[in-house]
Amino acid sequence: MLKKFIKVLVVGFLSVQGLMAFAQQDPAPNPMDAIPDVMPFDIPNGVQITADRADQLINAVAAESKKRNWKMNIAVVDQSGYLIAFKRMDGAQIASIAIAEHKARTAAKYRRETKLFENAVNIQKFNYILSLDDVIASRGGIPLVEGGKLIGAIGCSGGTGSQDEAVCKVGVALLNK
Repeated sequence: MLKKFIKVLVVGFLSVQGLMAFAQQDPAPNPMDAIPDVMPFDIPNGVQITADRADQLINAVAAESKKRNWKMNIAVVDQSGYLIAFKRMDGAQIASIAIAEHKARTAAKYRRETKLFENAVNIQKFNYILSLDDVIASRGGIPLVEGGKLIGAIGCSGGTGSQDEAVCKVGVALLNK
């Protein structure tokens, strides 16, 4: 009986020592504590995209989508995220109307592709991203930058995220020609 008692005491003591040693270890470094030297995504505003140019981008995206038999909703917004032009292709999902606008708005307001938010949540597990105002963590929203200045953003929705992103890039490529 005494041997069992001593065994339990020793095991208990070692367990407490192990827990204390574990508790005293430094936590893993938090990547959010890094302080960049320059401001990320510091893109100045340019002259907002015109309605005519927005229509050109939308038509190019719609033509590519039609060629692939993808039914898309396509939105172009100004630098502040306000709608300039929109097209819903025949048969495109109704729910994707608001999503396309949201993707474009997020890309403009945060001056970055919405794919970066998707990666932050899904790959890096930075779930705090979901608490930021007006963020959509789904690819398919891309800023429109001309001459190093933000002139608006484009957002597509209706397919998978990768389909949405692929056709958005057609509009961005047209802008950069």
